[in-house]
Amino acid sequence: MVVEIESFFGVYMLYCTNVKFKGRIYIGFTVNPERRIGQHNAGRHKGGAKRTSGRGPWEMVLIIHGFASDIAALRFEWAWQHPHSSRRLSLVSRRSRKESSLQFHWRVVSNMLRAAPWDRLPLTARWLKQEYRMDFEPGLQPPLHIPIAYGSVRAKKKLQSARVEEEDSETSWCFLCKELVKVSEKLSCFHPSCGMSSHVICLAEHFLKLEPSHLLPVEGECPACIRSLLWGSLIGNKNCCFGQLEEIIPSASQSHWANELQK
Repeated sequence: MVVEIESFFGVYMLYCTNVKFKGRIYIGFTVNPERRIGQHNAGRHKGGAKRTSGRGPWEMVLIIHGFASDIAALRFEWAWQHPHSSRRLSLVSRRSRKESSLQFHWRVVSNMLRAAPWDRLPLTARWLKQEYRMDFEPGLQPPLHIPIAYGSVRAKKKLQSARVEEEDSETSWCFLCKELVKVSEKLSCFHPSCGMSSHVICLAEHFLKLEPSHLLPVEGECPACIRSLLWGSLIGNKNCCFGQLEEIIPSASQSHWANELQK
């Protein structure tokens, strides 16, 4: 089964199966995994990277997705590529002689998923090729809100229609601030029989009352039905991406809702 996700931003790991270069690893960023692996294997003249051109075939074995924007994903990519230059990964030791490149890069990303700010993002670690799958080392399991998934993923084009503008003109009342809220600014509880709706900012601030030092909520209680809600699931539900822990923002150039929390 192939999972389709709108507004996809992911950071992937390639594994070289060429006998001459077997075991080499490449870390990259993509908005379209299927297209990107094709480019890598087709060579630099077809859009592939210089470091992978002429060294294929490559397999895309792991991808971390759920980033809010290309900027967020590119920062993750850089840290994964340069763990010893990242101040957030200062405790990650260098690759040992008995450690393969695949094992080392898995250890690095395992540490990244437990380090700020990535440990609070609604990310998913997805093994695209289960034959390469590795378990987390003791003490390096990711937070509970970051699931481990298996199988292919596909970037889905976001449908633009008159319906979007029509819905944006509709309004309802925010449960928290009691003011009007447009559909484009609204989050709703997805539990059965609960009709709670609120502004994204209002609900984020409500969730963060118990964690005032943080900017991004992970989970909290619905202010109406008092049942637990994962922030990533709320964002996924808002964007019609049920069951996915993606925080989907239309464009990196647009203002992120979290910036409002700093005002």
